[in-house]
Amino acid sequence: MNPLTSKIIFIIGMILWLLVRIPYQKEQKKNTIVDDRKTIQEKLVRLLLLIGILFLPLIYVLSPWLNSVNYQLPIWANVLGIAALMLSLWLFWRSHHDLGKNWSSTLQIREGHTLTTNGVYQNIRHPMYASVLLLCVAQALLLPNWIAGLSGFIGFSIAYATRVNQEEQMLLDRFGDEYEAYRQSTKRLVPYLF
Repeated sequence: MNPLTSKIIFIIGMILWLLVRIPYQKEQKKNTIVDDRKTIQEKLVRLLLLIGILFLPLIYVLSPWLNSVNYQLPIWANVLGIAALMLSLWLFWRSHHDLGKNWSSTLQIREGHTLTTNGVYQNIRHPMYASVLLLCVAQALLLPNWIAGLSGFIGFSIAYATRVNQEEQMLLDRFGDEYEAYRQSTKRLVPYLF
């Protein structure tokens, strides 16, 4: 596939990704926060994720600065990247849709927060993280560059390692045995595997 085509497909995917989140961010601002566990560490991790998934890919797409570390991929890898991007977008949208008013971009519990166990949450506790992981796969397969293509994995790995346990502890503190039973019946990222 032409490198320009794969870059355009990735950028369109990122625009759609950002558009999915807008209505939920607006709704989030209306809710009262009853438990806020945002920290400086979380803000730094979110910044690293943003750099890895958005800023470095944009630099690669819009300038020649990173071209010295490009790599070659066969056409089937680009097609797989498009499939991963589409699945990522669907899962990202569906995760937001199923959470509804319970969604928060940070470690917060809002007034009236309920435990979501339906839709994609029926089998996966963290489908939004799974969607980000799929986005990182798409990024590596659509942006064949050792920096821009793989930077998403680095940001995601740090975010996942530092945030998921904190998020699960917050939900366990809030929902107790109900969340523990849910944890025992689901997988974190990939249903039936992990």
